[in-house]
Amino acid sequence: MKKQFVKLFLAALLFPALAQGGGIVTNTNQSASFLRKPAQDAVIDATGTYYNPAGLAFLKDGFHFSLSNQTISQTRDISSTFPGLARKEFEGSVFAPLFPTVYAVYKTGGLALSLGVNPIGGGGSANFENGLPAFEQQVAVLPPMLSAAGITTTNYSMNAAFDGSSLNWGIQVNGSYAINEFLSVSAGVRYIMASNSYKGSLGNIMINPNQPGFGANYNGTNMVLATDFFNDGFNTLTALNQGAISYAGALQQFIDNNFGTVNLADAGTLGLTAEQIGQIQGIIVAAGQDPNVNLVTAQYILSSAAPGFEQNATQMQGFGQAVADKELDAKQSGTGISPIVGLNIKFSDELNFAIKYEHKASITLTNTTTIDDVGFYPDGQEVAADMPSMLAMGLDYKALPALRLSGGFHYYFDKSADYGKTLPNDEIIDKNYWEAALGLEYSFSNSFILSAGYLRTQTGVNDKYHSDLSHSLNTNSVGAGVKYLINSNLALNFGIMNTFYEGYTKTFEGSGFNYDENYNRSALSIGIGVDVSF
Repeated sequence: MKKQFVKLFLAALLFPALAQGGGIVTNTNQSASFLRKPAQDAVIDATGTYYNPAGLAFLKDGFHFSLSNQTISQTRDISSTFPGLARKEFEGSVFAPLFPTVYAVYKTGGLALSLGVNPIGGGGSANFENGLPAFEQQVAVLPPMLSAAGITTTNYSMNAAFDGSSLNWGIQVNGSYAINEFLSVSAGVRYIMASNSYKGSLGNIMINPNQPGFGANYNGTNMVLATDFFNDGFNTLTALNQGAISYAGALQQFIDNNFGTVNLADAGTLGLTAEQIGQIQGIIVAAGQDPNVNLVTAQYILSSAAPGFEQNATQMQGFGQAVADKELDAKQSGTGISPIVGLNIKFSDELNFAIKYEHKASITLTNTTTIDDVGFYPDGQEVAADMPSMLAMGLDYKALPALRLSGGFHYYFDKSADYGKTLPNDEIIDKNYWEAALGLEYSFSNSFILSAGYLRTQTGVNDKYHSDLSHSLNTNSVGAGVKYLINSNLALNFGIMNTFYEGYTKTFEGSGFNYDENYNRSALSIGIGVDVSF
């Protein structure tokens, strides 16, 4: 049971990318423009620092800047049919009021140099005020477990909470060069600074055991602290063990002197006090035997019962430690580098194609732990948290003077990245993650552009990957917004995107409890940005 409680804080992977688009750990919602039109992979503007660095070589000479911020809210809903749960629904909230991106480009001749700063992974804080099913079900097993042991228990209560945050900042620099009027290439590197923080608590576990032998308060009606019950049980059983050993030795002396046939109740004639006889009878009754026996039988019962009392006392001590209040306060940090290369083919002023490849960033996180009552985040321990390689392709087509169509595709090489999971990737990931986007823009005037788009993401993880602590879901996202050009060098972007997650149900069998868990989410993002050129 103690080992099960250790699992309560196995939440290191609870906070994948806070993304309306992106892979398991990667964010691709890296501008306000993305929210209004998620197909940005062939764009030629300052946000191309991230989306299409090769295309920056086709900008006008001069400086180009893009700054934006998104406000993202997400709910994470988890339900469980685990037997005996007092709570069946668990909700977590994630809120990121600040999700900023900054891009700067200097273009001269065929050369463009660019700098980008963005939250490439994570970016939010998740709070589960009532914990998770993994927290609750470890406590829900107490009543049936105790009842099966002959201590009738029908109810429990607890306090649990978990709060965690994850953020991977990326600082990216690129060099882009136009080979000719149609073809350009780019090379760059992203430096990633990863950090996670976790705070959790589980405590005030209460039950209503019916075991007066451990104390008058344990009458099956009162809700009592589980730690008090198990600790009192340990003390009681330890005393019974010591008493059984001591009195077994004392009775052996009478047996050796041929008084073994004397009834225990009459042993006062041999020098035992009434109190001692009562204590011996009490130990025999606690062992589940009839105290109306002779000294030989009494001595045998005491000798046989002592190891059982000791074993049960040890169990009670372990249970008492397991249900004691637990706290966690830990942080993780690490860095990684991802080389990035790109290619842009500008077939004409109306048609543009781009491709980009981001190499895997190998990241090792190091624990900095203040409190860890379960021993799961030893201070100084290292854990892998890679960001995977990613291939992105995009197409942008001006179909009409006022209408522009675009598409994009991203493919994440998850199977070759180490996410720090217990099981190897080939057991938990069947296919690599991908996403595809479509978008359109319609210019009502030279100043006002309306846009909309759709984004589909498809995860490749299997049933072994999913848990209440960590799961990856397919999504459908719809975004819309406007771009307003104040003049030829200054534009505002506004976008909003709603993401619809496809719920997943996992069935647990063969562990003594057959039950289902269902995982679902919803998310909404609003972004505003400004583009400046001079």
